[in-house]
Amino acid sequence: MSSPLSLNKARKDRNRSANKMQADENSAKFGQSKAQKEALKARAQQIARNLDGHKKET
Repeated sequence: MSSPLSLNKARKDRNRSANKMQADENSAKFGQSKAQKEALKARAQQIARNLDGHKKET
């Protein structure tokens, strides 16, 4: 005879793996890599510094 199986645990494991698969699909479809995010952030900071440097002081 096999050991008892917790149906709640099996259901939660199945849902967890389905959610993980959906998250992986979404990150591939919509997400940006870490390098892309850092590049955009660096570019925004560079633009802000450039703008601050060109402001007139009053």
